[in-house]
Amino acid sequence: MSHYKPYPKYLKTDVAWIGEVPEHWMVCKLNYRFSVELGKMLDQKRITGDHLVRYLRNQDVQWGQISTDDLPLMDITPTEFERYTAIEGDLLVCEGGDVGRAAIWRGGAIGYQKALHRLRPRKRDHAAFMLNVLFAAKARGVFSETDSKATISHLPAEAFRAYRFPFPPPDEQAAITTALDRETARIDALIAKKTRFIELLKEKRQALITHAVTKGLDPTVRMKDSGVEWIGEVPTHWAVPKLRHVATVQTGTAKGKDLRGAESVLVPYLRVANVQDGYLDLTDVAKIEIPLAELGRYLLRPGDVLMNEGGDNDKLGRGHIWQGEIEPCIHQNHVFAVRPHGLSGDWLNAYTGSLAAQAFFAFMAKQTTNLASISSSSLMNLPVPCPPKSEQGSILDYIKKMTARIDLLAIRTDRSIALIKERRAALITAAVTGQIDLRDESRATQDAPR
Repeated sequence: MSHYKPYPKYLKTDVAWIGEVPEHWMVCKLNYRFSVELGKMLDQKRITGDHLVRYLRNQDVQWGQISTDDLPLMDITPTEFERYTAIEGDLLVCEGGDVGRAAIWRGGAIGYQKALHRLRPRKRDHAAFMLNVLFAAKARGVFSETDSKATISHLPAEAFRAYRFPFPPPDEQAAITTALDRETARIDALIAKKTRFIELLKEKRQALITHAVTKGLDPTVRMKDSGVEWIGEVPTHWAVPKLRHVATVQTGTAKGKDLRGAESVLVPYLRVANVQDGYLDLTDVAKIEIPLAELGRYLLRPGDVLMNEGGDNDKLGRGHIWQGEIEPCIHQNHVFAVRPHGLSGDWLNAYTGSLAAQAFFAFMAKQTTNLASISSSSLMNLPVPCPPKSEQGSILDYIKKMTARIDLLAIRTDRSIALIKERRAALITAAVTGQIDLRDESRATQDAPR
């Protein structure tokens, strides 16, 4: 931001996150410039069907955009409709959860629930400028201490109205917004390009693994039909047994067991949240009480390949290898522990990340609205290409070497995205607090040839 100039003169404020502002700006309570109206409390018992309207929820409002997919209906009287609806240009701000997250509504009149504040300019102030101010305030941690005693953070309307924010003259608000729109559009385009590059790297990584675990490393080897459509041809000396012939599938324990009259034990157990795609998250491992006689039935052993029974389609069946990180430890019924005996656990783990295995999981899965799941009996029918053990080792070494390069490039790209996002946030904060003067930048945009 070194090429941006500051304003000529500044005045000191007593608002820590704002600091100094240009001398002609105002710093005042939100309620002086915007009306703040909390949404309607829902009353499901009062749904008559006479005045049903669509309404927005907290989760529908993300930064700078509002989703209107599958909006629910609420019953609202004509009098309430005027009070609890957003119209074109209103700013909707999350009252709970991710407090301060905001977006501008760009449609016709629509209801909104109590988890949202509606901001409407009292005079000539610009909602788009205020959106950037809220983004800057959020980045500076302004809302982090709201109602800190509650399990979920909340921003009461009275407290929100009393927050003080910087306000340049309305024409200058428009100029700053125009300049920020142009600059952030460039930054967002770069972020999108880098994000797409990471997606391509992931696709390349999966394609590399898929080819290695289904075709091997020797391009001259003789091939044969595997008999499985999504695997295709495999080297003639490879076998393609079903998982049931080269491993056992151990199902986990369920909650709510009757412990009356039985000696029990309290043990750590892995949930779906602990078994991630390619790694284990052991930062929060819960415990469960089970009958002592059943402990051996559910114990995990080093080398077990953990697979989730359900989840997103692209992660179904994916997991990681258990190395005995916690002893003893069991697993819940939504996590499978696959115990190989006819092939390497590392090989099976690599194969389940391939496109071939993912095709099987997608075909065999039971689909619900947003998730899919696979049964243990279906999992045991997974066809698994099996080269000789020595060849498994050499292929795994190749995969490890090649994916390490891809992963390093992806990590570096991800870090560069994080830095770009930090610079984006810093630019917005500097602009809406008057640390840089974007008025000339806006004029340059307007005067540019089209």
